[in-house]
Amino acid sequence: MRHEAISVFDMFKIGVGPSSSHTLGPWRAAQQFTQSLEAKLLLDKVASIEILLYGSLAKTGIGHGTDIAIQLGLSGDDPVSFDVSAIDAKVADIKAMKKIVLAGKHEIDFNPAEDIEFLFSESLPFHPNALTFLVACTNGETLAETYYSVGGGFVVKEPGIEANDDAYATYSNLEDVVLPFPINTSDELLHWCMKTGLHISEIVLENEHSWRPESDTRQGLINIWNVMKHCIYRGCHTEGMLPGGLNVKRRAAGLNKKLINGRAYQDYGSWIATIQQGGNDFKYILDWVSCFALAVNEENASFGRVVTAPTNGAAGVIPAVLQYYVCFCGGNTEDKMLQFLLTAAEIGSIFKKGATISAAMGGCQAEIGVSSAMAAAALTECMGGTQRQTLMAAEIAMEHHLGLTCDPIGGLVQIPCIERNTMGAIKAITASQLALQSTPDYAKVSLDSVIKTMWDTAIDMNSKYKETSDGGLAVNVPLSLSEC
Repeated sequence: MRHEAISVFDMFKIGVGPSSSHTLGPWRAAQQFTQSLEAKLLLDKVASIEILLYGSLAKTGIGHGTDIAIQLGLSGDDPVSFDVSAIDAKVADIKAMKKIVLAGKHEIDFNPAEDIEFLFSESLPFHPNALTFLVACTNGETLAETYYSVGGGFVVKEPGIEANDDAYATYSNLEDVVLPFPINTSDELLHWCMKTGLHISEIVLENEHSWRPESDTRQGLINIWNVMKHCIYRGCHTEGMLPGGLNVKRRAAGLNKKLINGRAYQDYGSWIATIQQGGNDFKYILDWVSCFALAVNEENASFGRVVTAPTNGAAGVIPAVLQYYVCFCGGNTEDKMLQFLLTAAEIGSIFKKGATISAAMGGCQAEIGVSSAMAAAALTECMGGTQRQTLMAAEIAMEHHLGLTCDPIGGLVQIPCIERNTMGAIKAITASQLALQSTPDYAKVSLDSVIKTMWDTAIDMNSKYKETSDGGLAVNVPLSLSEC
């Protein structure tokens, strides 16, 4: 069996909301396409470009900002560094001028309303999130390339092979490596832990050495946590309505004010100290966990900068649980943060290898469920749990997300997505507590069996519950009511 190598930085990517599969993925696909044109020496010969969106990308693309992401990607802007406050102006300029500068180098006529086509009734067999770039050149040459956004910001070009188990082999931009501890399943992970005596995070760190020095991994994870915590802080201090037309009010800032109760602070560090001064009352902590999660996903819904964890739609769960660990469980050290993120990433990669992290493939169980399992495992190891308890926590968290559908109202990552992150975070903490108080040696359900069950459920799930906005809340809650 081929062991797929997925890095922690494949699972955690810095990007822009609201969706990893519908925003970040298409953005990266557009970037890759312009790079392909340059490699073929065709960029300066492009006369026109047309983009076709299929399946879920078509049905919920407007609400997810897919058209916006494609324009930014074609322009050569990068989601990691692009000033998110400039998105509206950049897109408005393209619309007004009806021109786009490919890769920032070659200007062509481009009308987004006509040149980005949403094929609502068409899908491609490899994956529901497909987009095709069609180019006509001044020399008469034409070019067509198809890309698939397969969840979590991962992008794969038209594979030219059947969509079997190997079709999703490698999405990472990193070169294939031979890992010291090859892992596809939780059983294999546990095998290496038992053989070496290492914690899960230590196994993962050893594998990361195959790509880069430990110092680089540490710094990269520090950067990831900095983006997460600053996203929480921004979300807790930004009021107003979310974009998109549903008129959803941002709640994190109001909840933050209520919980702070007039105590003064100046920045993130003093804010955390102020939160800790409020005590350890159960309700107080519960409210803060919800506030942290709301903050991240309100930022995500506003085209803010977030980290896929493992996706944008589920980006609030892991930061909320890690912030809970920092504030209320003594986890405010670099080593603990590193341990948390490494453990979480490994659990996420096992889900990706054995099932999916794409809501368009598996419903919301593949996003909130996976993020909750990742957070539960990470918290358990950091709280002193054994390797078996850590895997048990992930299993508990996912078991109670099985069958969760993806039915966003208006195709927006707002209702029910934002609140689902609070639920995922609370379930992760509860799952961790249960595992820490249990003896998992005789557990009836393994993590691998839950992952298989999740994939079986995904296959059986009706497509209208897979990020198409064709079922569930998306059709049972009239937009006229949700706009009130």
